[in-house]
Amino acid sequence: EFGDLDEVNLELSSESLDFFDHFLEHYWQKRPLLIRQAIPDFSSPVEADDLAGLACDSEVSSRIILEKDGSEPWELRHGPFDEEDFFALPETHWSLLVEGADRFVPPIAELLDLFTFIPRWRCDDIMVSYSPEGGSVGPHSDNYDVFLLQANGAKSWAVNAAAHFHPDDFDAHEEGLEVRILKDFSAEAQRVLQPGDVLYLPPRVAHHGVTLQEGMTYSVGFLAPKHQDRYQMSRWFGAHMTMPQ
Repeated sequence: EFGDLDEVNLELSSESLDFFDHFLEHYWQKRPLLIRQAIPDFSSPVEADDLAGLACDSEVSSRIILEKDGSEPWELRHGPFDEEDFFALPETHWSLLVEGADRFVPPIAELLDLFTFIPRWRCDDIMVSYSPEGGSVGPHSDNYDVFLLQANGAKSWAVNAAAHFHPDDFDAHEEGLEVRILKDFSAEAQRVLQPGDVLYLPPRVAHHGVTLQEGMTYSVGFLAPKHQDRYQMSRWFGAHMTMPQ
């Protein structure tokens, strides 16, 4: 682990009002924050087999990304899958991603209760990913806010907030790949997340997660407000931060 990345040790709860105020003022859409043991003793509502089962459902959006041992580097496969697809996967260096898991598994949706300091109408979805050792989706950046919860296992996260890693900068990405992979990515900071840890990333902050120990990550995504929505967001935050309890 190296580099500067703000960290706090704090359990997220409805009583974390002072922290929520501080977070909204200093971190929300500004800079990353690592919250150690944000959800201590977290028990994932789904296991890896359950996630694979969801990925076999035609109503569920899912994909597999293979960094190596596919037909090409960073091969992208779209679901729905079947059992044979999973049996044929290599032992390492791949990831399964299931989008909108909160819409199909109610206990996953309950995680949103921990993020009531963000307007619920800004929530996109909760994506759940599973990967064995070495699994990754590559270095990339997004146009939305995300809280990355390590459900089990361990994952190393490298972060770089440099402007030339914005997702809309096509020159910063590798050519000829179905997956958007940043070229010449370098880390400003790197941390290992353990079960219960949460890493917050604002929009356009480049990040690269690599699984060290087989496990799952829950990605709680919030859409970045459009320009015309910012006034409404500011009013909501202002009301939240001064609301009597």
